[in-house]
Amino acid sequence: MRITVVCVGKIKEKYFADAIKEYAKRLSRYARLEIVEVTDEKTPDGASDGEEKKIKEKEGERILKSVKEGSYVIALAIQGKKVSSEGFADFVEKRAAYGDSHLTFIIGGSLGLDERVLKRADYLLSFSDMTFPHQLMRVILLEQIYRGFRIINHEPYHK
Repeated sequence: MRITVVCVGKIKEKYFADAIKEYAKRLSRYARLEIVEVTDEKTPDGASDGEEKKIKEKEGERILKSVKEGSYVIALAIQGKKVSSEGFADFVEKRAAYGDSHLTFIIGGSLGLDERVLKRADYLLSFSDMTFPHQLMRVILLEQIYRGFRIINHEPYHK
């Protein structure tokens, strides 16, 4: 299985980069992982709704250009469906059974995702009603993907 994570912005903190590297290494047993970082737009303090919309549109264009044709697209969005880790593992396993050998996960920038990205997504996934920094979300997503493969393969993993 191929997993692509398309995300807005670069990882700035070493501890996040180290965690991402660790989960990427662990995932290599189960899938081919690619992380695509698209440039984020600077959001000025006190940006108007219109300015924020334009920023999301620019980031959205970059995201959509990075989505490979034929991949099954999962956008991380607060309004998406919430599932347990076991439910997520089941979802990944079913996608593979349906012939979706390439999953693309999308993590937006600090303002969220443009409407066009949400419309392009095949599935909207929410990890919580809470908002997380997009750098931390990348670590959480990779950990849950790894956990999902451990569950699928009936392998132990700490709880």
